[in-house]
Amino acid sequence: MLRGLSACVIAALFAMPVTFAHADTAGEVRARLERWAADFNAGRKAEACDLFSKTLVSDYRGQAEGDFATRCRLIERAIDNPTHSFRYEPAIKEIIVADDLAIVRLDWILTVTPGDVRAVESGLDVFRKEDDGAWRIVRFMGYDQDDGK
Repeated sequence: MLRGLSACVIAALFAMPVTFAHADTAGEVRARLERWAADFNAGRKAEACDLFSKTLVSDYRGQAEGDFATRCRLIERAIDNPTHSFRYEPAIKEIIVADDLAIVRLDWILTVTPGDVRAVESGLDVFRKEDDGAWRIVRFMGYDQDDGK
């Protein structure tokens, strides 16, 4: 009985660092997304672009496949828009961690002013931990939620 309990305790101790490591990674990825929203909302273009890997491939419904340069141009145009202001807020649904990859299911809540128009953009982001230690998006798919109208 005691031997079986000891074996369970030892097995649990070996499993714990993996669990903590995944929790730490999920926290880092969550922080990156929240920081991106803060950077974008504050108009910090370079910092907002830094969320994306130079190897980015993006698919957004209704748009051609994009890369890092394409995504950054869209961010810069939105931030520099003289007539409208865009604010993003992430609503993270799930983060799955596997080694140097993290997959995030989320909604981005977008508010456009003037008019306080709100839209929800759903997506799936694939992060990779890059050589500099930063988690960046290497692939993503996104789409506007269709309310059926």
